Amino acid sequence: MSDVDEHGQAPAHDVSVVIPVYRGEHSLPALLEEIVPLHEEFVTPGGHQVRVAEVVLVHDHGPDDSARVIRELAAKYDFVHPVWLSRNFGQHAATLAGMASSGGDWILTIDEDGQYDPAFLGAMVDTALAEQATVVYAKPSNPAPHGLLRNLASKMAKTFIESVLGSRGTSVFHSFRLVLGEVGRSVAAYSGAGVYLDIALGWVAGDIATCPVELRGEADRPSGYNLRSLASHFWRMVLTSGTRLLRVVSVIGALTALFGMLVALVLIGNQLFGADLLRGWTSTMVVVLLSTGAILFSLGVVAEYLGVAVNMAMGKPLYLIVSDPEQGPLGRRRETRQ
Repeated sequence: MSDVDEHGQAPAHDVSVVIPVYRGEHSLPALLEEIVPLHEEFVTPGGHQVRVAEVVLVHDHGPDDSARVIRELAAKYDFVHPVWLSRNFGQHAATLAGMASSGGDWILTIDEDGQYDPAFLGAMVDTALAEQATVVYAKPSNPAPHGLLRNLASKMAKTFIESVLGSRGTSVFHSFRLVLGEVGRSVAAYSGAGVYLDIALGWVAGDIATCPVELRGEADRPSGYNLRSLASHFWRMVLTSGTRLLRVVSVIGALTALFGMLVALVLIGNQLFGADLLRGWTSTMVVVLLSTGAILFSLGVVAEYLGVAVNMAMGKPLYLIVSDPEQGPLGRRRETRQ
């Protein structure tokens, strides 16, 4: 049985909204104005009691005057809690810092640019409870306002990571996400430097769901991602998606060595049956193919050990202990307890 109040009702779901702030000088106040009504307890379309208990603003040292705006918002709203990073660490690191500093039953991560409407919080909580999901990603019902080329490249990159590298749920990754609080804070605690946040969530998250949302514009501000940063973003996702790519080296090496042995047999047979071959060519080709195969296979073995070390360095856990789901937010059903 989950906790109930004196009236037999399940308590409201407290949500911590985490916002990494890089260029939020102009867009952040308007976003907070939209979140303020959600600070009061409200009923979701599915009939669940929800409220935004806190807003965690993580200052990631952008080029504008976001620090001043954060201080003003913290002075204006008592539920706004600033988190100050020592320097710019990037969106994922800033989001993890905000998760680690949160205390809600759920953590909603949202960008500062106003592209996402916080009013979808209720629908995302309903989705999490209906599907008993520990992570709910926004699923845009309209194209992202980034241009056709960038949207297509993003979709192709996610498909490659999921289908080729076997990373779980990559195709639905999104920065507008709802995460069970204890899972999000645990991920923030064990993640190492350079880890891709959603990959780390996939290591330990239970069921993952999506919730339809409608995207808006980006408040007339330039994107914080250029071609170089987007490429770096993709490569970091590749490197933290597991060791499957390293195993390709071993497979290539083994296939090359096998091919070398087959060629050796063919060339030796030709030589025995009097085929006119250039002197020394047979032995050279056999040595090259076999040696190349042996080298690649050896590199693959070394890469496997390196992959284990990389997973340890990134903080990939062997397991994650959580509370009884029926005693936590996922157990708070809509119906009244008798």
